[in-house]
Amino acid sequence: MTRKTVRIAMNGVTGRMGHRQHLVRSILALREQGGLDLGDGTVLWPEPVLVGRREHALRALAERHGLEHFSTDLDAVLADPAVDIYFDAQVTSAREDALKKAIAAGKHIYTEKPTATGLDAALGLARLARDAGVKHGVVQDKLFLPGLLKLKRLIDGGFFGRVLSVRGEFGYWVFEGDWQSAQRPSWNYRAEDGGGIVVDMFPHWEYVLHELFGRVRTVQALTATHIPQRWDERDKPYDATADDAAYGVFELDGGVIAQINSSWAVRVHRDELVEFQVDGTEGSAVAGLRNCRVQHRGATPKPVWNPDLPATHSFRDQWQEVPDNGAFDNGFKTQWELFLKHVYAGDPYHWDLLAGARGVQLAELGLKSSAEGRRLDVPEIEL
Repeated sequence: MTRKTVRIAMNGVTGRMGHRQHLVRSILALREQGGLDLGDGTVLWPEPVLVGRREHALRALAERHGLEHFSTDLDAVLADPAVDIYFDAQVTSAREDALKKAIAAGKHIYTEKPTATGLDAALGLARLARDAGVKHGVVQDKLFLPGLLKLKRLIDGGFFGRVLSVRGEFGYWVFEGDWQSAQRPSWNYRAEDGGGIVVDMFPHWEYVLHELFGRVRTVQALTATHIPQRWDERDKPYDATADDAAYGVFELDGGVIAQINSSWAVRVHRDELVEFQVDGTEGSAVAGLRNCRVQHRGATPKPVWNPDLPATHSFRDQWQEVPDNGAFDNGFKTQWELFLKHVYAGDPYHWDLLAGARGVQLAELGLKSSAEGRRLDVPEIEL
């Protein structure tokens, strides 16, 4: 076996998602398993180069994980010919300029979403990467969750018959920060800093709907800022200028109707933080992060509405659990493996910057729909 070292500039990994999911549970996990076997006698050995603005935080992170390379000088890192890939997990407002620099330096691109703050900029990045001949990918992690993989298995097996509707519920209560610390950074609630739940979550809903059920044709959304004042990391009050909840209706190819509620001001009364119920002519399913339950047409009870009598049975008990039928790895790690195989083995890969631009487009149109109070068409985009 030949070991090939792959240097990856990882920008923004001092943040929660970049650190936990991308650095620790993806890149370092690949190292712990001995690298990534390409199947041709080559094993890729990922060597992260940590990049960020705070040297002390980078140094502490590098020491914690036994890593050698870190820098606050992005330009110098991108000028290093030994660096093959640039990964970005920064705040959205800083991402576009950094991606442009990386593309200009000839680096392959792997990035969190949204890829930019607007559709024109997102398409511009995709065109730059195409013209530069670099390979590019966008994180679409929810496709690789066990619950959604089981849901995809049901779709591929024809379980639903004709899909009629999709209903999604996502969210949890994010504390305001005064009497209990908030679970999310304060910039998430400032529109001027690129915050807002539409910008954060609609790109996710676009690829979930697109990949599993069909392209989004129309969007009608209503946004809200339910909590107008929050407290930041220094315990200082600030005005929340971004939306913390969004209620969306999407029409998909084939007439499928999807309704998805997203909120950081909701208390959880469901089995998982995100759940999708899919109803079809032949059966229904409820899928979460890990689990998926089904009810087939032939096993569907016949409930009768009678508000004068208490329910004598549990509706949840009438559903059947979908078995794992295999092992599921971390979804972020799985997609990293697919991207690395795309770059170094030429494997097909379609979760690219154009796919990322579709997510930016849906977020942009969702905000416009809410502002204008009307349903909007979602035009098909291309490079």
